[in-house]
Amino acid sequence: MQTEFWQKVMQALQETDPQKKCALVNTLYDDVLPTINLTCPDDFPIVAAHENIAGFPAKPHLVAPKDVPKRAFATTEGYAATLHAIAHIEFNAINLGLDAAWRFGRNAQNELEDGMMFVKDWLRVAREESTHFALVNEHLKTLGYQYGDFEAHAGLWEMAQATAHDIWERMALVPRVLEARGLDATPILQEKIAQRKDFNAVRILDVILRDEIGHVYIGNHWYHALSAKCGLDAMQCFTELLHKYRIVIFKGVINTDARIQAGFTQHELDWIYEVEQTLKSYIKK
Repeated sequence: MQTEFWQKVMQALQETDPQKKCALVNTLYDDVLPTINLTCPDDFPIVAAHENIAGFPAKPHLVAPKDVPKRAFATTEGYAATLHAIAHIEFNAINLGLDAAWRFGRNAQNELEDGMMFVKDWLRVAREESTHFALVNEHLKTLGYQYGDFEAHAGLWEMAQATAHDIWERMALVPRVLEARGLDATPILQEKIAQRKDFNAVRILDVILRDEIGHVYIGNHWYHALSAKCGLDAMQCFTELLHKYRIVIFKGVINTDARIQAGFTQHELDWIYEVEQTLKSYIKK
């Protein structure tokens, strides 16, 4: 049964059609996962660091972040491009959840004896991200567009690939950095969207923000659990990782309330804020 379960996880991860991927993820989490109980390392697959089976559709065409065309938010096309960018993040996040469960379940079982909960957490993330993607893409269609109609970049997935060798680094940098940025950016975007009186989109972003707090919380939980198990200073090591990958955390306004709900402490946020200027100077070199 476990082998069949992992085949279904891999099938969902490999699927390239967004609608089919969402359907597979929903069935996997809602119907299959409740019947599974993984209790020992042999219940989890062995995945090589270089192994990447995530499926992506032929469109959108991916370009470097700096090459994504800038479109005026005030125009219908520019507004649709903004919603498309959100849909793209959500689609990538489906793969991130599936990949984390498939790739690192054995690590979580070996290192924390809690691989089943780790898999449940990340399949829950994938399930909620599939809902987000469907909501945004259906709303995008009301503007005459759909996912794949605009260019996008692969920054989020590139970080997933860069951390594919290490569960601790993945937990540190994908949910706690890249996904957590959405906690800061979403309320500001909602204000801009409200000015267009697109209140359906505002409500969709309410759902996304609520769930993303939970997703970042999951990343925080596992990062700190792994740090404690290895006897690491979580904050000092996090700073070293930011230097290693040349990343800064905050880009503009900080949504302190959401970040605290997502598992950051005020002390941790103050620490990160203090090192930001040093990091920015380091990255510019």
